[in-house]
Amino acid sequence: MTLDANYLRGTMASVLSILQHTSCPENVSFHFLAARSEPYILSAIRSTFPYLDFHVYQFDSSLVRDRISRSVRLALDQPLNYARIYLADILPLGVSRIIYLDSDVIVVDDIRALWEVDLAGRVVAAPEYCHANFTKYFTDAFWTHPALSRTFLGRRPCYFNTGVMVIDVQRWRAGGYTRMLEFWMMVQKQRIRIYQLGSLPPFLLVLAGNIKAVDHRWNQHGLGGDNLEGRCRNLHPGPISLLHWSGKGKPWLRLDSRKPCSVDHLWAPYDLYKSSSSSLEE
Repeated sequence: MTLDANYLRGTMASVLSILQHTSCPENVSFHFLAARSEPYILSAIRSTFPYLDFHVYQFDSSLVRDRISRSVRLALDQPLNYARIYLADILPLGVSRIIYLDSDVIVVDDIRALWEVDLAGRVVAAPEYCHANFTKYFTDAFWTHPALSRTFLGRRPCYFNTGVMVIDVQRWRAGGYTRMLEFWMMVQKQRIRIYQLGSLPPFLLVLAGNIKAVDHRWNQHGLGGDNLEGRCRNLHPGPISLLHWSGKGKPWLRLDSRKPCSVDHLWAPYDLYKSSSSSLEE
């Protein structure tokens, strides 16, 4: 999970939800990636969760600054959004498996069940969505290029959301996956524009069709609406273990604006950082 002043409220809510719903909160360790040292953020975590087992690692933004190309939304272009690519390089060698979570999620089930998923030799486990129109994640220039369009030959690529991933860190390191993702970022930056959506497409190019699929209940994504307007969306049918406000709309901002979507009220009970303006109005 990343640590950022703009998303701190979401991060705190995510941590609270995980601790509340797991059977053994004392066994959960949190690894945070931050672009800079911000003492007040660390102080906020320590004061709110005095017994939390957590570690903070500084992410060197220069690793990706020259590799980022403009996407459909400014928030997707921030270097910290790409930090997940470098987790295996940043975390201590003793860390062999992690669950990567975006800061706009709420876990309403025991996270241990996701932790214990059998990766079956794969590097990443995540919910797959094979009904999604996979072609829309890449440009016409990609699909019409004689060499690039053959990227997915031999596999059945399906969309997966990188905001919730179980990662075998040791296999990631051994397989050189960071370098593979960097390759596609440089193709996009220096040769031909092949996608529009920030850090997601490189993951799809390298891993789509080769991940371990887990139950969709572990990523009820898209609750933040689309990437341009953030319109309200309803819950998908079926059981839910994790709610994910991916998209432009964030629940804390919509609640503060007094224009929440119905799903935002599911996030509200975990909100530990209500804005001062909201408090005054209440």
